Amino acid sequence: MIEAFLLTRQWHDTPQGIQLELWFRSDQGALKVVVENQQAIFFIHQKDAAKTQHLLKPVPNFEIKALDLKSFKLEQLSAVYFQSQQNLYRARDILQQNNIHFFESDIRPTERYLTERFITGPACIHAEENKTITNPRITPCEYQPKFKVMSFDIETAYNTDQLFSIAFVTEQQQRVLMIGQGENNEQIEYINDEKDLLVRFMHYVETIDPDIFIGWNVVNFDFRFLQKKSEQLNIPLKFGRNKSNIIWRKAQTEAEHYFLTIPGRVVLDGIDTLKSATYQFSSFSLEHVGNELLGRGKLIKAEDKIDPLHKAKEITRLFEQDKTSLAAYNLEDCQLVWDIFQHTDLINFAIERARLTGLEMDRTGGSVAAFDNLYLPRLHRKGFIAPNIGDYHDQLSAPGGYVMNSKPGMHDSVLVLDYKSLYPSIIRTFKVDPYARIAAKQQKENEIIPGFNGATFSKNENILPEIIEHLWDARDKAKKENNKALSQAIKIIMNSFYGVLGTPGCRIHDARLTSSITKRSHEIIKQTVILIEECGYSVIYGDTDSVFVSLKRRLDNSKADEIGNYLISYINQYWVDYLKSEYDIESYLEMEYETHFQKFFMPTIRGSEKGSKKRYAGLIVDNNGHQTIQYKGLETVRTDWTELARNFQQTLYKLIFNEQAYEEFIRNYVKDLRDGKLDEQLIYRKRLRQKLRDYVKNIPPHAQAAIKAEQYFAQNNMPSRYKNASWIEYVITINGAETLECKKSALDYDHYIEKQLKPIADTILSAIGSSIEPILNNQFELF
Repeated sequence: MIEAFLLTRQWHDTPQGIQLELWFRSDQGALKVVVENQQAIFFIHQKDAAKTQHLLKPVPNFEIKALDLKSFKLEQLSAVYFQSQQNLYRARDILQQNNIHFFESDIRPTERYLTERFITGPACIHAEENKTITNPRITPCEYQPKFKVMSFDIETAYNTDQLFSIAFVTEQQQRVLMIGQGENNEQIEYINDEKDLLVRFMHYVETIDPDIFIGWNVVNFDFRFLQKKSEQLNIPLKFGRNKSNIIWRKAQTEAEHYFLTIPGRVVLDGIDTLKSATYQFSSFSLEHVGNELLGRGKLIKAEDKIDPLHKAKEITRLFEQDKTSLAAYNLEDCQLVWDIFQHTDLINFAIERARLTGLEMDRTGGSVAAFDNLYLPRLHRKGFIAPNIGDYHDQLSAPGGYVMNSKPGMHDSVLVLDYKSLYPSIIRTFKVDPYARIAAKQQKENEIIPGFNGATFSKNENILPEIIEHLWDARDKAKKENNKALSQAIKIIMNSFYGVLGTPGCRIHDARLTSSITKRSHEIIKQTVILIEECGYSVIYGDTDSVFVSLKRRLDNSKADEIGNYLISYINQYWVDYLKSEYDIESYLEMEYETHFQKFFMPTIRGSEKGSKKRYAGLIVDNNGHQTIQYKGLETVRTDWTELARNFQQTLYKLIFNEQAYEEFIRNYVKDLRDGKLDEQLIYRKRLRQKLRDYVKNIPPHAQAAIKAEQYFAQNNMPSRYKNASWIEYVITINGAETLECKKSALDYDHYIEKQLKPIADTILSAIGSSIEPILNNQFELF
């Protein structure tokens, strides 16, 4: 028996049936498992079997077999088996043209094979060790892999398709392969030409034999460039194990976006993997993320704002004049990616996500697929087949989370009480589950729990609550063991279940399910407010799973903590008693005491006296006196506001929260702005959401700036820079918005005062009976 971890999966049709090719990593190295003679399958109503048999006569080698399986409408089903996936597609088209309904026709052979055996990432292969194993028995296990990782990056000419160098970093080695003449050393190896460079890099890949490639935009830049270069030079790009080729798939939604499979090797793009792990940055450039996480960036900076190609031209100059410096730059990009993956533990995150869901390690998104992997094999064992995507046609829609009206103003001592994973805990407590809804139809009244919009759920026959229970326990264990990667992966998966049930892209989508979650959450939050106010405190705001409790006076942390802990104990016990009495079910609702804000500010909606939602700031003071201000929805945490605004808000709020004088700060800040001392902080950054030519009416400032820049580039024979989805950095001048590299007008300081500083100042000053106008008027009177 061999313990191993699944790396890649593929299938293809053969004359003998579908063949699966699975690559694993074991302690002994990589191994390939071939599973032969597999059949494709979908399901039909048994009443349609005879008609299907007749309609599919043109399709060779199929079989219809009656099974003890039912649809969600309790109709008996038959399975239709095919010797090839292509025959299944052909049969599916025929039945669709003849209005014959079928089920689960879109599940890939690899997923069907793996999920029905509950194989996710780790697996036990019951066979003797060999490089290639055919038709073994495979079962799940708890194996934890140790992968070999290679970070790599290429450098190219900005105005041609010339390849300059390829650098890579592994645990044992750092190396740059550079075209040109020079003396080789431990890090730099000089290569004659592009052809030799590609061949040499493929040799290193084969020798080092990495399990995982990592990089930055590595698929759609580095690998795509190397693929085009290999085609140009007529050299097969054999990066896969057993010298196999890369397999490309073009995205349907984006013209220049590709996915790839490298047999036996995983490719993790730093940007995509960070997003999967829910990291958020104002920019996902390597320079920005490196500085945010590591405090360092690339070795060549984009310092020349006039020339957008400064950095690209500098790379070409270094290639021609200073190859040693270019090698250092190329290598540092690899090291930055390596260190970012280490710092964020992204490899372990990808491992745990694959282990928990059965998704490929390099799969981006995939929450619906993860749900299918976990849910369908369990549903099949209950004797049911899932609906197709789009089968649910009811016009009902579920409401969002409950957000109560806020009580605006400045408050002393506000507690935040938060339900731990509220939606998953509702699913677990009230058995909200597709199968439980079907099972409830055949059970007695005392065996079911009422939902909403006519749904009821079985207390004892369910699937999703058990999945959540398993994940919940695993997360608690991960937290105790300080396994942050696993804890984060579980949190993302559990929280995705509600969204999956609510999207028409899920085959089990049903608004009765999502309504039974969100409407229940409304009841829970409203009852929580009643319980808290019965204790003599005021709830000034509530949002989805949290309530903000005013203690009505300023308290130190010790006293506030005492009240917070009492409230959560009281509320949790209430749900235990109430749900046992009302439904005879166990409560998994768990309220936690999250934060004590010594000062808390809830703004009004601009131009109104009504309290805002999802916007606030609060001062936290720890037991050592260290202060932090937490912002939600305000300008400091929004990327569409300038650094000028963010810095202004942070200092102003700190002064006001600490009841210190703020007038002189505001005057000096405006003076420094007008004196040009803050020019570097005036940059707006925004993404184009459509192509420039599609901006016709009401053109926003960032698009105006981009249009001007493109005109400048065209007049000066420079390449186009701003396309759909490009990020625009621009400033507001006396002649309107201009990009940084094309700025030729004086800055409009009045714009920044009126649109950036005044709104921020007046939002909080109004809560203490002041405004910015008299403060600035006093300043102007001095001149």
